[in-house]
Amino acid sequence: MEQASHKKTQYTCSMHPEIVSDTPGKCPKCGGMDLVPQDSSGGSSDHGSHKHDHASMMATPEAAADFLKRFFIVTGLLVPLVIFSAPAVKYLGIPDFVARPYLEFAIATIIFYFGLVFFQHARHEIMMRQYGMMTLVSLGVGAGYLFSAVSTFVPAITTEFYLEIATLIWILLFGHFLEAKSSTAAGDAMQEVAQLLPKEAHLKTDSGVRDVALTSLKEDDIVIIKPGEKVPADGTIVLGGANVNEAHISGESKPIQKQVGDAVVAGSINIDGSMEVRLERVGEASTIGQIQTLIRKAQQTKPSAQRLADRAARWLTFSAITIALATLFVWSVVIGETFVIAATLAITVLVIACPHALGLAIPTVTTIATRLAVKNGVFIKDMQKIEVIKNADYVVFDKTGTLTKGEFGVTSVQVFAGEEQQLLGIAGAIEAHSSHVIGLSIVEYLKKNNISTPTATEVKNLAGRGMKARVSDEIYWVGNQRLMEELGVWSDDIKKSFDDASFHSATPVFIANKKELRGVIMLSDQVKKESMQAVKELHQLGVKVAMLTGDTDEAAQAVAKQIGIDTVFSQVLPEEKYTYIKQLQEKGNVVVMAGDGVNDAPALTQADAGVAIGTGTDVAVEAGDIVLTQSNPQHIVRLIILSRKVYSKMLQNLWWALGYNIVALPAAAGLFIPFGFQLGPAVGALVMSLSSVVVVINAMTLRKARLYV
Repeated sequence: MEQASHKKTQYTCSMHPEIVSDTPGKCPKCGGMDLVPQDSSGGSSDHGSHKHDHASMMATPEAAADFLKRFFIVTGLLVPLVIFSAPAVKYLGIPDFVARPYLEFAIATIIFYFGLVFFQHARHEIMMRQYGMMTLVSLGVGAGYLFSAVSTFVPAITTEFYLEIATLIWILLFGHFLEAKSSTAAGDAMQEVAQLLPKEAHLKTDSGVRDVALTSLKEDDIVIIKPGEKVPADGTIVLGGANVNEAHISGESKPIQKQVGDAVVAGSINIDGSMEVRLERVGEASTIGQIQTLIRKAQQTKPSAQRLADRAARWLTFSAITIALATLFVWSVVIGETFVIAATLAITVLVIACPHALGLAIPTVTTIATRLAVKNGVFIKDMQKIEVIKNADYVVFDKTGTLTKGEFGVTSVQVFAGEEQQLLGIAGAIEAHSSHVIGLSIVEYLKKNNISTPTATEVKNLAGRGMKARVSDEIYWVGNQRLMEELGVWSDDIKKSFDDASFHSATPVFIANKKELRGVIMLSDQVKKESMQAVKELHQLGVKVAMLTGDTDEAAQAVAKQIGIDTVFSQVLPEEKYTYIKQLQEKGNVVVMAGDGVNDAPALTQADAGVAIGTGTDVAVEAGDIVLTQSNPQHIVRLIILSRKVYSKMLQNLWWALGYNIVALPAAAGLFIPFGFQLGPAVGALVMSLSSVVVVINAMTLRKARLYV
């Protein structure tokens, strides 16, 4: 941590990471975008940066406040503009006077000034050659204002659009306020997660206890956490104890009793005691830091529907410009109307075609989806996978610790040669070097029963099969049936002796030497209640379920029968798991794989969507497109339901945004004038903004979505 603090900060552009500078400033490629500090991974930090896409530029609390301020100022200016406008003179009987057009010009110019924010964003679009919403808005507003300004000082032109353009700016400002407000309300998940941490920590030092900022904490610091306070970083209790609420990670609101030696997680709440905690993971390495990293990565990804909307917005921009020019030509040259009428229609086209709703269609949905997912312990690292998961045909689960509790207990011991105590001692000596849950369970059983174990040397791990070691000057193997078959000590008679136990979902661990199979230790693992419910709900969603396990086929089938699994792959080595995923895919299935993200990494990568299950505090699992903080199969159900609801909202918003333009553009171009209908700029601006409001409201309904079957 101390070394990191002396590291020189470099700055980069969020859109052009190849641009690196030792000092903050503007991006030379973007022509004005701020350079922001690089994060530890070499990318740009999100803090204080301005994305080039429209949604990112608008969706901040500061942006919302700025648009609201501009809206109120323009509202106040609209009142005198309406009073001194030409329509007011014509229809409301307002007295006309010589200076009225110039007064109107002055007020409209001030309003135009408050609309320059759209031109700033349009400049970014043009510099990036990503022509879109702001480009069209600027063309429409700019053309209308300039045309009106010319009419003020050129007596030959009697038509002006001051009121229409001012109304358009007024409506756009309010629309962008709604957008920014809805986006921040829809899910500033980063801010919500940050609020899980305290503002300061009580740091214990040689000179006493002092309050310090969280950013100054480092590994091995000791902090004091008083009743009612939050844990500032991950660590281990070294003094005291308390009941701790870890609902933000486990989802379980019931407090957990913690004492000396127990781990505590950043963001958890001390209910009733005082604790001294030695910090082990601080800052980005802590649980909260990892969660923020996952959310940050998710915010940097886009679903394919967003890319479709971006392309549609660009095409709409070029189409609108083309249609506006064609409208101007046809009405003035072909039909023979005055230039003023033709220009009015052309400007209306530019105003009505603003792809505002398209710009909102997907970002509002994804921001709400991110927040909803986080609340349910789901972190979506790649938003594109939403569109994959909705089509899932198969969900593949790893058995131990996912479908079962992973808490094995010794149920019986069968001895084929020698004595039971000796057999258990050999197994315990070898398994003492194992980190596998089965090995740990055997060691725990020996401790409880005060069974002594000899020393094991030359220990070797045999991936997916077991272990080999020297115990009391003799080589022994401890492992599964596959290992026994390789050693040549397996027989049908031996198989019959434990068949019954296997069918009751017991897991056998065999002990053998070079000559013979010495015995077997039976362990059982309980199936989670959530597993049975999850499989039932997946079937209701039309999704089949498969299970991968290294257990014997008999033990695996027993669990599958109890839960209702459709397909079982047993005696599977960790490195072979991905091949079974591939088998299902080759049959035309869209496969979602759920595993722990360690030995399941190849399978998670092979799957169409990989769901890595975090182990409590270790939520930043690199493998997988989605991360779950709880080992609860029902969260997979919620994920699939969420993906279907999110995709449905995306389609609804896209259809509304595009459908509106399909109808509005011909009307704006004057196609319906022969039938007695003309769409003016002011009405066009109102209709355009209403379409954006509908898109936002439709997305907001996702906040109350029920993620249950």
